[in-house]
Amino acid sequence: MKEIFHLINSMAPYLLLGFMLAGIMHAFIPNRLYCRYLGGKSFRSVFNAALLGIPLPLCSCGVIPTAMSLRKEGASKGATLSFLIATPQTGVDSIIATYSLMGLPFALIRPFAAFVTALLGGTLMNKLDEGQEELNKVSTRTTAKMVQTFSQKVRSAIYYAFVEMMQDIGKWLLIGLIVAGLITVFVPDSFFAIFSDKPLLSMLLVLIFAIPMYLCATGSIPIAVALMLKGLSPGTALVLLMAGPAVNFASILVISKVMGKKALILYLISIILGAITFGLGIDYLLPREWFTTQLEQMHSCHGEVFSYFNFCCFILLMVILTNAFVRKYLAKDRLCSNNCTCSTHSDSQENVKLYLKIKGMHCNHCKNNAEKAILSVSGVRDVHIDLNSEVTIIYGNPNKNNITSSLKSLGFDVVWESNINDKVNCKCGE
Repeated sequence: MKEIFHLINSMAPYLLLGFMLAGIMHAFIPNRLYCRYLGGKSFRSVFNAALLGIPLPLCSCGVIPTAMSLRKEGASKGATLSFLIATPQTGVDSIIATYSLMGLPFALIRPFAAFVTALLGGTLMNKLDEGQEELNKVSTRTTAKMVQTFSQKVRSAIYYAFVEMMQDIGKWLLIGLIVAGLITVFVPDSFFAIFSDKPLLSMLLVLIFAIPMYLCATGSIPIAVALMLKGLSPGTALVLLMAGPAVNFASILVISKVMGKKALILYLISIILGAITFGLGIDYLLPREWFTTQLEQMHSCHGEVFSYFNFCCFILLMVILTNAFVRKYLAKDRLCSNNCTCSTHSDSQENVKLYLKIKGMHCNHCKNNAEKAILSVSGVRDVHIDLNSEVTIIYGNPNKNNITSSLKSLGFDVVWESNINDKVNCKCGE
């Protein structure tokens, strides 16, 4: 427990800052900005997609429906693939957290490596894709946001940063910290010293374990730190930081289904080749001290320095995480959200409700994209989705096939339900 507390205490101020910056980006940067510069089979669209994706705090599951939504709004295949590669590897929160635990060189190289691998994959996709680009414009009501005042945007930023993001990655962050603590306690010192003269072999072994696993960009940091303290080379640690968040088994299946096998192959080649190239570059071309000095100082000073500021940030982070988990897993009547308008639909209950389950949603970004896809279908008046149960209630009289097609285009699977009144207890009127 002491090792886990030390890691969280060191990261807490940077995590809070990173989450807040992510919330500001979410609330104040219009979604249309990300669509405007991604169209056309050109290097510029690929470049823009990588550049826009680097700071976004999306995990490898949340980035898929977001990328597919961009594709539907006119992004080229190359730009979509570039966005898929760059975005999950980093994020403003993970970059700041990387700096806090691993130092400035890692914090700079990590987004740069993500950017280069995204350019490689997107450019190859545009070169090898022989088909003509078909621009599918989404209904304006799926992307148009209600005009908000400054204070409303601030509240939206805070809610996104400290509720939605905490719900999405908080569990994986804690898992990463626990795994790091277990590695620190149970793995012998210099365990990875046997690979000191075989860095390529250690990178291949890390890839075998990292690719099918789900690791978020922030949650992978404490694991990489713990492994480096046991003798893992800095280059191999970078391979873990790149491949772990960027790829997992679920993303492989969805990309293959939605974008095709050619896109999947280029996706995997870009990430694997990029991770190994940058990893070998760090181990053979750059001074090892750049990447180990901060870790050694942190390890040697462990338990000697107590910061009241860090401890206050630690307490605040725990409170926010607890609140997010309670709201996500213990709150009742989740389908009746604050903006629920059940009462407005009571006039015509006989024809307004359709029920379905959306398979493949893992985070709030997935949920938001699913809502947009459903609202884009003619005849839909409103929709409410419960992320945990995957239950969805649709108000209106749309064509079911159109809803199924719209959701499947984002990589989701759909199971229609005849009735879920026995599963959902809505108490909006109480």
